[in-house]
Amino acid sequence: MIRILIADDQAMVRQGFGALLGAQPDLLVVGDAANGAAAVEAARELRPDVVLMDVRMPVMDGLEATRRITGPKVLILTTFDLDDYVYEALRAGASGFLLKDAPAADLVHAVRVVAAGEALLAPSVTRRLIAEFAARPHRDRPRPVALNALTPRETDVLRLIARGRSNAEIAADLVVAEQTVKTHVGRILGKLGLRDRAQAVVFSYETGLVAAGE
Repeated sequence: MIRILIADDQAMVRQGFGALLGAQPDLLVVGDAANGAAAVEAARELRPDVVLMDVRMPVMDGLEATRRITGPKVLILTTFDLDDYVYEALRAGASGFLLKDAPAADLVHAVRVVAAGEALLAPSVTRRLIAEFAARPHRDRPRPVALNALTPRETDVLRLIARGRSNAEIAADLVVAEQTVKTHVGRILGKLGLRDRAQAVVFSYETGLVAAGE
């Protein structure tokens, strides 16, 4: 059973999402919150697996709340399809990003994907990240010490993750089993102290491991 906390300042949205998700046999809505501060407290007390987080809320916005939440996966839900929200949400530690007008089936699928430990990082979001870094002035950056902990093969896998490849696509590119790729991904996240693939993508571009346009 996947435990879910819904954070949104609109009661009707909380109730609607709650009814939709609660109707699924493998999903359980354990609580809701009307602002970011309440979401942080509820996440600490209720220990959900996934937090559905709105961006624009009173008291504390969803981005700051995401930064303060540790443990549960955070799925950002917003009506604002803006580049800065996408980028900042992922940097804050969100595991996924979904617009509120997405089909109901997409929301249910997103919760399951994020709960399973995968990042809901659609190609469109990856393109936004690449564009964000491409727009920045180029400067030489020293190789982060953390990357020295990775084996050459793990570094190859990280580069492919940063380019938006799925585990199956990485396995095909490297001619290895998909389970082997999953093992590499888990070790990469552990060595670098990253929450999931979304943070791995941001890390790769911010450290210069992968450059926009490669």
